[in-house]
Amino acid sequence: MPTHSALPLVAPPRLAWFRQLAVRFAILWPLKAAGTMTFMALFFWGYFTVLRQPLTVPTMMPRLVVDEWIPFSAAAFPVYASLWVYVSLPPAFIGSLRPLLWFGAWISAMCLFCLGIYWLLPTSVPSAGIDWSAYPQLAAIKNVDAAGNACPSLHVASSVFTALWLERIARSVKAPAALRWGNALLCAAILWSTIATRQHVVLDVIAGVVVGLAFALPSLRHVARMAPREL
Repeated sequence: MPTHSALPLVAPPRLAWFRQLAVRFAILWPLKAAGTMTFMALFFWGYFTVLRQPLTVPTMMPRLVVDEWIPFSAAAFPVYASLWVYVSLPPAFIGSLRPLLWFGAWISAMCLFCLGIYWLLPTSVPSAGIDWSAYPQLAAIKNVDAAGNACPSLHVASSVFTALWLERIARSVKAPAALRWGNALLCAAILWSTIATRQHVVLDVIAGVVVGLAFALPSLRHVARMAPREL
C-alpha cells in the first residue's frame, strides 16, 4: 500500500492585536464591570474615612524649585480625571480569571498601603495662592479632598501600576509600538496633571512613582509565575 508522508502541522493564524483585545474584553465582562465598580466604591469609602480621621495633624509638604517649572493649568483637569478610566483598562483587557484576581489583590494592597500612610503620617500641599472659584471643576476637588493625602500620591502610584500592566498586556497581544508609546505618554501626562492642578508637589509624585513601581513590578513577576500563559 502506498504510504503518505505526514502533513506538517500548521499553527492557526494569530488574531490581530485589536481582535485579541476585543476577545479579552468580552471574557468575564460582567465580573470585570461589577468588580471594578465595587472596588472603586470601597476605595472611596476608605479614602474619605481615613482623610476625615487622620491619626495626627497633617504635615505640610515642601515645594521645590522644580515645582515652579510646572505652571498651573486648568486644562490639566481632564487629564487628571482620566485616571478613573485609565485604571479600569488592565482588568478590562485581562483574558482569564487568575491574573484578573491577582491584579485586584495587588492593586488593593497598594491602595491599603497608601491609605495606611495617610492615616499614620498625613501630609498636605502648600497653598497655591489661586482663586479656585474661577475654576469650578478644580474647586469641587479642593472642597471634597481633605488635607492628608499628599504623599505619596496615590494618583501617581495608580497610574504607574496601570501603565506597567497595560505594557505587559500590549506586549502579550503584540500591539504596535505606537499604542505602547501612547500608554506611556498618558501615564506621564497624568503625572504632570497632578502638579499642574496643584493637587500635589514634585515630592509627592516621586514618592508615588516609587510606590507604583514597588507594587507593579513584583505583581507582574508573581502573575508570570502563577499564570505564565494567561496574561
